[in-house]
Amino acid sequence: MEPHLGGAGRTGAAEARPVPLASVDPTAGRPHPTGIGEVDRVLGGGLLAGSVTLVFGEPGVGKSTLLLQVLAAAAGGGRTALLVSAEESAVQVRSRAGRLGPLPGSLLVSATSDLAAADDAVGSLGPDLVVVDSIQTVADPAVAGPAGSLAQVRACADRLTRRAKEQGTTVVLVGQVTKDGDLAGPRALEHLVDTVLAIEGDRHHSLRLLRAVKHRFGATGEVGLFELGDLGMRAVDDPGPLLLGDRRAEVAGSAVAPLLQGSRPLLVELQALAASGAPGGPRRNTQGVDPRRLAMVLAVLECRAGVALGPVELFVSAAGGIRAVEPAADLPLALALASAADGTALPEDLVSFGEIGLAGEVRSVPGAPRRLAEAARLGFTRALVPAGGPPGPPGVRVVPVRTVAEAVRAARVPTGADGPDGAGGAGRRAPQFPAQPAHVG
Repeated sequence: MEPHLGGAGRTGAAEARPVPLASVDPTAGRPHPTGIGEVDRVLGGGLLAGSVTLVFGEPGVGKSTLLLQVLAAAAGGGRTALLVSAEESAVQVRSRAGRLGPLPGSLLVSATSDLAAADDAVGSLGPDLVVVDSIQTVADPAVAGPAGSLAQVRACADRLTRRAKEQGTTVVLVGQVTKDGDLAGPRALEHLVDTVLAIEGDRHHSLRLLRAVKHRFGATGEVGLFELGDLGMRAVDDPGPLLLGDRRAEVAGSAVAPLLQGSRPLLVELQALAASGAPGGPRRNTQGVDPRRLAMVLAVLECRAGVALGPVELFVSAAGGIRAVEPAADLPLALALASAADGTALPEDLVSFGEIGLAGEVRSVPGAPRRLAEAARLGFTRALVPAGGPPGPPGVRVVPVRTVAEAVRAARVPTGADGPDGAGGAGRRAPQFPAQPAHVG
């Protein structure tokens, strides 16, 4: 079995012959746009001919829906697109695709879980784009073991990868995940493909994030935002109203954090609720927040800022289905916990960000100007930030803090009073967000 070489179209003796690197045409591997802007943003322009991409996510997160839209966009642009449906019949796929709009005639479907039949279809049709949904349900009769086993997944992925490289067909494989959110099957599957995309989001919320976990042809920093609804995956240009539209700023335990998803800033509400402790010791319930990070922030609050939550039961959540796991979420998480501890709501026009150290210091984080600019755009007028950071944009009063204790004190300055930087709070405006329509995921 020949080793996989990793790049688009890199098979055969002609390609293996040494040539001067300077003579290689750098434009030969330009990506082809998918027709969906948020997908192209993540991929750095689109999909390359002969490349193999793995897309994974939890059941119901929208993998099949998004890829069906990618296929339809490709077919609508004059390209031949093929869906190998190993999980659903052609009738089921047609029923699901009907809500996405008109279906181009060059969008084909082959409902089979037999690898040989799928490979023959790709070889005879020569489509520009192939989506296999899913790789764990395709089986090679010549390989021992059931579909989804280590041997089957490796063999099927390897054969489809060879077909992509030999024929110049773009292949997208759909991967299932375990109940823990990890990619099902062997981890080696990630090394057989060129790009790995993850679709994330709480199935009970409509917001979805598309991110590149691995990308041989570009960077992995960008994130695509979608809203899953009745008509499929809709690109989200402005996630602010979607994430903060239902916020109740007057309730204690709510803090707003400008977090970076790739190069894109998102304002996320972190919520904390302290309740009477249950028998058997206090519990820490988290959703979208790293429980280990929460334990560290709680310890620093108690030891360095004198905020002790004691034997209470804590509920901590990042609203909207976002995962607030970057270090910049430490400071707003601490402020939300301090607010929940004393029952005093934070100012509604306040945002904060910064990493917290064990000594109680507030450390700088990347992307401060982008975080502050997004806060200003959405109407926030006050920001607690690590000391030594950049000045805020017009309309945002930046309050630099060096320690968690200082940040807790600064956050409790009432509206209209002079803050630690000597500037008054006159002229503040409360952020306003329109109510969002309900969507069925």
